[in-house]
Amino acid sequence: MTGSPAISPPTVLLEGLALGESPRWHGDRLWLSDWLAGEVMSVDSGGAKTVELEMSGIPFCFDWLPDGRLLILSNADGRRLLRREPGGELVTHAELADISSHPWNEIVVDAHGNAYINSIGFDMMAGADPKPGVLAVVTPDGKVTQVADDLHFPNGMVITPDGSTLIVAESHAKRLTAFDIGTDTTLGNRRIWAEVDGYPDGICLDSEGAVWAAAMERCLRIEEGGRVLARVELDRAPFACMLGGDTLYIVAAEWKGAEGMTAANRTGRVLTVQAPAPRAGHP
Repeated sequence: MTGSPAISPPTVLLEGLALGESPRWHGDRLWLSDWLAGEVMSVDSGGAKTVELEMSGIPFCFDWLPDGRLLILSNADGRRLLRREPGGELVTHAELADISSHPWNEIVVDAHGNAYINSIGFDMMAGADPKPGVLAVVTPDGKVTQVADDLHFPNGMVITPDGSTLIVAESHAKRLTAFDIGTDTTLGNRRIWAEVDGYPDGICLDSEGAVWAAAMERCLRIEEGGRVLARVELDRAPFACMLGGDTLYIVAAEWKGAEGMTAANRTGRVLTVQAPAPRAGHP
């Protein structure tokens, strides 16, 4: 990472969050979860937030089907992938416990409505020892199939705009791992996309094919092979990042371990910086 250019210090867009996660760009607004406050919210360019949905149980990461309906992972009352209908009702899109009874973490949806989701493989909040996690695909009819295993704390994921490649952050392995996506939704040609100096969490992809990764107290812009192209230094831990146009949005908070994850801990912020390249087209 020596010599990689540092981008100007970020600007605070929103503060007072408990633990911001799962930032997404949708409808010209930033969307994100506040895991500990039980909220999914959207934020405009001036920092005004709108609570779009209230949830219980963490984590709850989300993405949208091509028809605009929201999919959201729920770890409350069983392991399920929920779907928000046009009237606002939450219904079960898929039951997940048969694949893994451990917490489900991240989600990314492709252009055909296939949702790739991952489970970390152990109960972090209960203090369990880490174990490898899995990656599954949920097809539009709700069928769930495991497509990869032996992932070391699978975290943020992206699909390239052409729909050919899925990249997943393996936090405990300090790497980004790539798979080719088959026409039948299966994953193959598993390979290391980049080693990371830190523990990559949430990621996003820019128009030049570089991945932004939240990693410890900085966000790194990384090209395939591992060279760091740029970095954003932070005073607290970033949990994920997302591009909206050429603005990089970072959700960060003071990290005090799993035992410090309480709604009273309001150090969470949404930060913004000007990025070198805009967001990649969404599949």
